Amino acid sequence: MLTLAFLGVGSAFAKRNFHSNALVEAWATGPDQQDEPDDNLLIDFGSTGPLALSQLTQRDGFGYLSHQGAIRYGAIRRVFLTHLHADHIGGLEELALMGFQQRRGGCPAEEPSPRPMLFSSREVLTDLWEHSLKGGLGVLDGRRTGLDDYFAPTALDPGGTAAPDRFVLGNRYEFRLFPTDHIRLQRRFDWPSFGLVVRDRKSGESAFYSGDTRFDRANLEANGGDAKIIFHEVQLDPEPPPVHTLLAELLTLPDTLRRRMLLYHYSDRWDSPEFAKVSHEFGGFARPQGRYVLFE
Repeated sequence: MLTLAFLGVGSAFAKRNFHSNALVEAWATGPDQQDEPDDNLLIDFGSTGPLALSQLTQRDGFGYLSHQGAIRYGAIRRVFLTHLHADHIGGLEELALMGFQQRRGGCPAEEPSPRPMLFSSREVLTDLWEHSLKGGLGVLDGRRTGLDDYFAPTALDPGGTAAPDRFVLGNRYEFRLFPTDHIRLQRRFDWPSFGLVVRDRKSGESAFYSGDTRFDRANLEANGGDAKIIFHEVQLDPEPPPVHTLLAELLTLPDTLRRRMLLYHYSDRWDSPEFAKVSHEFGGFARPQGRYVLFE
């Protein structure tokens, strides 16, 4: 079984529902029969990630992420980064430092754990360290450190030429990254940002996770056209110039796609009456801090 729980479902500046980060868990039998999953993966960990994860540990079925009242960062096995905006990476410094200390016995932890694997493109991983994490994590215990002191970084290549374009969770679930049209320097895909296609090798079923992106019907249909469930970002208000997908644009998609689509990365106005149509036109708004079953 593979499940996905959003730590939060809000946009970068949302205050009500935390940032859009997700926890994916692979189970041999399921959360009703296991105390913790066999493997797991964070998709992004933004500035509100630590607070959201702390709240998640208090919910039934997520207690394995807590130990003596603290987040058990050692329980996080893998992290995938879609891109480098703060609502997607802003919590990584805490995850890195607390995980490092837990592995050394400096914070509560039940047992030593290996460094979490960290997946993204080579450019994202390089810029993550040089421009985001190095200032706070570059010196530790009287010595200089690097990204691989805190994580086991693994570069992916969406083209599959310089590096693999996918990784596997729980020896069964395949995660393949694809480029998204989020921020442009001059043309499509020239600034690194990514989504994920998740495929169950056993059943052949797939799920789609858009990441941050402008409206890109061709990309959606190519990578998520046959997906069992589609998690797609949305911008509710048409503020120009859009670097996210507008609700009005998603409404142009065929019903067969929209009915499989759960919207996330939305603003604090999501429950205004004018957006009541989302529950009728789509699968609905994704809910925070509850598990979705992707594959049985």
